[in-house]
Amino acid sequence: MLTTIVLILFLLYLIVIGSFALGFDKVKEFPLEDLTAVNRFSVVIPFRNEAKNLPLLLKSITSLNYPPAFFELIFVDDDSTDHSTEIIHAALQDTPMTYRIITNHRQSPSPKKDAITAAIKTAKNAWIITTDADCQLPKFWLDCFDEFIQKQAPKVIVAPVTLHKTTTFFKRFQCLDVLSLQASTMGSFGINKPFMANGANLGYHTSVFSKIGGFSDNNHMASGDDVFLLQKALTAFPKEVRYLKQLKATVTTTPERTFKHFFYQRVRWAAKSSHYKSAFAKLTGLIVLLVNGGLISIGILALAGYFNGHTLFKLFCLKFLIDFLLLFKATRFFKQETALRAYILSSVLYPFLTLLVVSTSIFGSYKWKGRTFKK
Repeated sequence: MLTTIVLILFLLYLIVIGSFALGFDKVKEFPLEDLTAVNRFSVVIPFRNEAKNLPLLLKSITSLNYPPAFFELIFVDDDSTDHSTEIIHAALQDTPMTYRIITNHRQSPSPKKDAITAAIKTAKNAWIITTDADCQLPKFWLDCFDEFIQKQAPKVIVAPVTLHKTTTFFKRFQCLDVLSLQASTMGSFGINKPFMANGANLGYHTSVFSKIGGFSDNNHMASGDDVFLLQKALTAFPKEVRYLKQLKATVTTTPERTFKHFFYQRVRWAAKSSHYKSAFAKLTGLIVLLVNGGLISIGILALAGYFNGHTLFKLFCLKFLIDFLLLFKATRFFKQETALRAYILSSVLYPFLTLLVVSTSIFGSYKWKGRTFKK
């Protein structure tokens, strides 16, 4: 009986991950044609004590190819105590770019959602694009969004994000984790079941934010400024939410420096998953959790002689191969094949990390930007 249940569960996992692998290829790479800029953007960047990260972001901003008259930068200071604002002024005050720094006015338990809402209220342009202060933007970032809007006429644009400087096992482990999420995101769009997005590279028309009521029904959760907005937009505009699959639109961010920061980041991400309204998203998350937890459980049972060790090995190999297929597609698209050097050990460690992250998100708390949050 136990073996049958386990086999069914792993079969469902193979179907889900396999469908993402097929969907990944169905989302065609968007071609750039160097069209004349038409759209105007308001780029929203919340920050809190980001003095270490802002120089790289600001350097990438000043290197953007898009006409400065066609975009504005709105930095939202979320109670910083370092010299972040001085760094922004020093980098941008002598450039032709329009920028301003506004103060975040806390209205809810979610600082980032409050920051984005405050920025949108002051935005002068019809298109909002959000990113994070610890990111770097590619030269043709806004050009990609502009051409995609001109050709596809979407209302919400989900775009790619990955890590850079992945030179150690720990950083490659993080990279593979992010790439698995990116591949699943692309794959879900390919099978017409999108349910994820990343606020580090997300665009939407202000009319969308207004129609769906912004974050009004989910601002009690600290995280989810991207996923919950996406899921609400899918309900209101099911055919106008698109994925921008173009490497030149990819925003990169730095891996976490310590396991503690990495762990709390994953806990923050996991804490919002139980509030998903998408049945497919909940089912996918449940299957992934049960399979990873199942591997550990039946591993213990196998050691105690209550489960066949050969069957356990075969199941692990099946998961290993289907995960590798999806990750291979992602690493090839992002040109990060070297991250796969960490795959074998990562595949062994990942089930343990998954259980630890999920249990902490349910029963514990996490720290983010110097603040403590509970689910």
